Amino acid sequence: MGDDSDRKRAEAGKRAAKVLIATGLFWIVTTYLGSHLGWPQRTRALFDLIALAGFGWALWMTYGIWRSRQNDKG
Repeated sequence: MGDDSDRKRAEAGKRAAKVLIATGLFWIVTTYLGSHLGWPQRTRALFDLIALAGFGWALWMTYGIWRSRQNDKG
């Protein structure tokens, strides 16, 4: 049982890392494009909010992994 839960947590950790990387790259690219293409502030703010949602989702995923680990300890 321990090996299976460890494997699932490792896969969940990889997914969370991929979400963080993808969100970070998305945010960097849209910030760069917004400044060089002269996008209005509303458009830039929209992409900032989308990135914030992605970072929040990754944080929620890592919290779930942490809770899973805590439940297995106790």
